[in-house]
Amino acid sequence: MAKAPQDLQIAILGAGMGGLTCALALAQRGFKNIDVYENAHDLGFVGAGIQLAPNMARVLDGLGVWKGIEAEAVNILDTSVRVGASNSELAHVDLAYVEETYKYPHMVGHRASLANGLYQGCLKESAIKFHFATTASNVDSFGPRPSFTATPREGEVAYKVECDVLLGADGIKSETREAMLKRLDVQVGVKDTQQAAYRIMIHKDQIKDDPELLALINSNTVTRWIGEKRHIIAYPVANNTIYNLSTAQPDTNFAAATNGTYTTKGSKKAMLEVYSDFCPMVQRMLDYVPEGEVCEWKLRVHDPIPTWVYDQTALVGDACHPTLPHLAQGAAQAIEDGAVIAVALARLPDTSPESINKALRVYEKVRKTRAETLVDIAAASGRALHLGDGAAKAERDRQFAELKDKGGKGPVPDRWADADTQRQIYGFDCTKITEDNFTEYFSQL
Repeated sequence: MAKAPQDLQIAILGAGMGGLTCALALAQRGFKNIDVYENAHDLGFVGAGIQLAPNMARVLDGLGVWKGIEAEAVNILDTSVRVGASNSELAHVDLAYVEETYKYPHMVGHRASLANGLYQGCLKESAIKFHFATTASNVDSFGPRPSFTATPREGEVAYKVECDVLLGADGIKSETREAMLKRLDVQVGVKDTQQAAYRIMIHKDQIKDDPELLALINSNTVTRWIGEKRHIIAYPVANNTIYNLSTAQPDTNFAAATNGTYTTKGSKKAMLEVYSDFCPMVQRMLDYVPEGEVCEWKLRVHDPIPTWVYDQTALVGDACHPTLPHLAQGAAQAIEDGAVIAVALARLPDTSPESINKALRVYEKVRKTRAETLVDIAAASGRALHLGDGAAKAERDRQFAELKDKGGKGPVPDRWADADTQRQIYGFDCTKITEDNFTEYFSQL
């Protein structure tokens, strides 16, 4: 008797945003055998702030987990772009229109809230089984029965796993991607941006005696302070109880690091020196970071890979389209991946290896160009924010000034706040597009 699509054995490597969304979306479409392998002992629910854009919220709402995440988030109504040194405003953009236009507001939250919302949704699905503290490695077959080695970290014996569909959601250091590229005999470059980022969270009780900073944490505003080769983006999260700051600055601390290193313990003194010419208010904010809690991220970019799919194996999220943070779409794009994969596999006409491969290639067709375009836009936006003195900076600041004169209407050099870019990102309903085009795309492959 032929196997139904929902009887396929699906293995997901990684329980990040993409992996969790894959699992939940597949379970809600009736798939019965979903195993998630995660190296960590548990999800931990750590991290910093994260932006919850409408294209993400639309998927999460479809999966029934948005309301709980939304309840802990902050609705962003506007954004202010400021000169780092003086705190003078270059531009102000009203974002209240976003909810009217895209049916979901642009919200910001804590990464832990997003991960926990997805995880709690998964726990309600009996089809999903989590294998925590288990390293997945040595992908030695990509199909027709993909296989890999699962190694529990608690002293149990390693064992081989076979499945019908393998989804590599194993992050920026993806072993699935490396194995796939090796099998394809393809080398893909990793470029150093010479930039690094601090991620900082300031709790409300720390600034209770600072009215200026309290006003920021109590607001519904995303604020960006920009300077030459540096910027800081900040916003309140967790129902306005935490102020989240993310920075980008020249990398001086990773020079001796190996290519595989992405984080390092930072120095508070060094961090304060990097922003010593920014306004006193910004310096006060940074000074609230406790000594010993400064962590710095290396910002690298990967060249696009030629394919996300090989046989019955597909890559998901940062494993195939890691991005710089300047467009705040990294998690959203991984979540779109998971939603599209579930639609494509649920629409399988049969469960032959050929059909599974074609369904995964439909996923790639819907997602690859879009995700890689947003990676490029994020990089371009970062370059625009970091301009030093010269003609390009003068033109950028002219655009900011024109935007201010027109009451926030018009092109925004900070592409995250630009209405045309938002239309391109927020107006894309990945689930509907896959449903509407699956038959056509599948038949073309």
